[in-house]
Amino acid sequence: MIAQSGLSVGVVGAGPGGLAAAMLLAGSGAQVDVYEAMETVGGRTSRISLGEYHFDCGPTFFLMPYVLEEIFASTGRKLSDYCDLQRLDPMYRLVIGRQGQSDIVLDCTQDVEEMSRRLGEIDARDGAAFARFISDNRKKLSAFEPVLRKPWRSFTDFLDMDLLRAGPMLAPTKSVHDWLGGYFKSPYSKLAMSFQSKYLGMSPFSCPSLFSILPFIEYEYGVWHPRGGCNALMTAMAEACAEMGVKIHTGTPVQRLTFDGPRARAIVANNREHRHDHVVMNADASWAIQNLIPAHLRRSWTDAKLTKMDYSCSTYMLYLGIKGEVALPHHTICISKNYEQNIREIAETLKLSDDPSVYVCNPSAIDPTLAPAGDSSLYVLVPTPNNRSGIDWRDGSPSGAASVTRERALDKVSNLIGQDIRPRIAAEKCITPADWQGHNIAFGATFNLAHGLMQMLCFRPQHELPDVKNVWLVGGGTHPGSGLPVIFLSSQITARLLATRMGLTYAGDRPPNVTLAAAAASGRGRAAMATP
Repeated sequence: MIAQSGLSVGVVGAGPGGLAAAMLLAGSGAQVDVYEAMETVGGRTSRISLGEYHFDCGPTFFLMPYVLEEIFASTGRKLSDYCDLQRLDPMYRLVIGRQGQSDIVLDCTQDVEEMSRRLGEIDARDGAAFARFISDNRKKLSAFEPVLRKPWRSFTDFLDMDLLRAGPMLAPTKSVHDWLGGYFKSPYSKLAMSFQSKYLGMSPFSCPSLFSILPFIEYEYGVWHPRGGCNALMTAMAEACAEMGVKIHTGTPVQRLTFDGPRARAIVANNREHRHDHVVMNADASWAIQNLIPAHLRRSWTDAKLTKMDYSCSTYMLYLGIKGEVALPHHTICISKNYEQNIREIAETLKLSDDPSVYVCNPSAIDPTLAPAGDSSLYVLVPTPNNRSGIDWRDGSPSGAASVTRERALDKVSNLIGQDIRPRIAAEKCITPADWQGHNIAFGATFNLAHGLMQMLCFRPQHELPDVKNVWLVGGGTHPGSGLPVIFLSSQITARLLATRMGLTYAGDRPPNVTLAAAAASGRGRAAMATP
């Protein structure tokens, strides 16, 4: 048990970033309270239950498990003692639409030789290029990981040696799609290595080329399923927090922070003031900055500046309890026949697509805990414009946006399985972009601020907010950005800075860090393959 210092930290939000920060700060000796508006932990990584059917609310892909293993190790624990992880093979199935031709169906595997063969069936040159793509991105991630693991506070940080060494690999004028042209000839191979930009809510045609590391991370470290869904990771962290004396107050929405001058004094939750020496905000960064901190204290992050920033796309979600088994692997990404037009409609013209791309998660293929015996829990996601579009998601008529998107999504699922899925639906819930915004997510942008070059590093809201004192950020709205593994990295950065500020030994400095080589080995060999 870590000795408590008497220094108090209040964390706003029990999402992945808040729970990870709470673990690390408690492990460093701080007294930590977490305030969560919902009745359960997880935030966007919470669980939705419809009777006996259970679903992850948001993230379903779990990548780079070694980062979360580091956090558990920092507190003297093993993630495997709290959560059962299964590595997927195939990692996912891609169904790539083609105008006037049959779809390309590509089951993606970590086996580089086999994946080269499968890409070679699309274009022989692309199969030959895959191993080079993996090798080059291994070097790229190795160069950039130190950049992803440290804070970026001002222009002077651009003189950092790690960034200068990594800089030649950045190719700042190229998008992911452009950069892939140096490896792959077929547009379908490029799609297979660039759809991952959607993890950031961005288009591969505008996403910076740095993020070619996203598909590499999948092939190097695998795609994992925590038994019970990604929310099981949140439950695991909450359990570890409780063991360290962290108090998690669910059903306790935060209204505002109070200040003595620029210094944070307390969190006001359920209209009651809770005093803390420091406050860590894990709520949606843009919403939290504008709604929890008085405007006169925010010269660097004014309402006008935050409103003008670029935001990710949003998502329309369906959670379906299905009678019987569904003949789909764990993850299926169904890509529009006119993908470029689909992307433009989401990011530029801000309209609903007639032929949307759709992602389907069928965890019941390997996890019987999520549905009644013999049945399935299906998670269906449709990328949409965020709420700057003006689309009326509240119109419940058959021609309304929600109804139209539902039917198009169900058509896609039905085509994938070869029969109409509608008669088999036993339970159903949807979440629209309007609902996301109602959950205090700016513009309903489920992947936070966009990740263009001018919204990365020090151009994102910093881990220690300027202008005010003792207010800190974790989560997808700060560096390094969106997605579970990098949210965990943001928590490590913030916890280290804050522990140092409080004069505590940061918990993460006690055990040796997991090296990339060791992580790669564990990603390939630690758990048995889970094959649906």
